[in-house]
Amino acid sequence: MITKAALEGFTGTEGYAKFGGLILTDGVVYLAENAACFWLLDIIASYQSRCRKDASLRDMQFWTLKRIPNTSKAVVTCDDGDGHVKITQKIPFTDFPLDEVKIWVELGSVDGINAAYVAMLPSER
Repeated sequence: MITKAALEGFTGTEGYAKFGGLILTDGVVYLAENAACFWLLDIIASYQSRCRKDASLRDMQFWTLKRIPNTSKAVVTCDDGDGHVKITQKIPFTDFPLDEVKIWVELGSVDGINAAYVAMLPSER
């Protein structure tokens, strides 16, 4: 079973994986595989064209999946780092094992040459 402590153990990354126009770090791959939440990455990837048009989200995005207590529902939000929520998507059903998880998406480069949107756990930055 996946734990918050296991996710916090990821610092940096040794490898990258491509997913829906994003580059994923080892920690995000671990999260998706062990929490069976590739659907969460689909949500994040599906909003990228909108995020790239918004100057406040173009370089950095802060995504949060938060379960609604005592339900099987959740909410996914994206904010600009200054507390301004720019995207909200309600999830009518989830069996996601944690109460909350954060994924940051940053415009960067994995090869030092080409720009890429890198999805990472906060501890990997």
